[in-house]
Amino acid sequence: MQDAGNTTTLSHYLVLLDTVGLLGGIEKYAADVVRKRSSSPKFQVHNNALISAQRSELFMEVRSQLSVWGHVVESSIGAHLLNCSFSEGYKVYYWRYGNQEVDFVLERRGKIICLEVKSNNEQAAPGISAFEKQFGVHKSLLIGSRGLP
Repeated sequence: MQDAGNTTTLSHYLVLLDTVGLLGGIEKYAADVVRKRSSSPKFQVHNNALISAQRSELFMEVRSQLSVWGHVVESSIGAHLLNCSFSEGYKVYYWRYGNQEVDFVLERRGKIICLEVKSNNEQAAPGISAFEKQFGVHKSLLIGSRGLP
């Protein structure tokens, strides 16, 4: 996978998977287009059933494992955002700087909304504060038991 053509081939496969509604690549949010395009994408399924079908645990077993449940919840929110982005006319990104992150960044008509998903009782979301300081944010949302349920 070290050859230059492999990156192009994988990028093309991702476009094909996205076009048929299976798997999309969410770009990293950055102030300029070059940085957005040069980042590694965060993979996002269009339908969470693709993840659920691959798991051997029952729903209640997954629900009882906080870290696994957190991934499922974040993925389902991402799938919804990605699918609605086409009809609603907004772009979906993620943001990460060091160990700070924002799960989803929505951009529409120059306005930015950032969303952090917390499936446990964690209230702190340091990524949101760091993101707000760096970019002009219209709204920030914490999704979870300590924020927007």
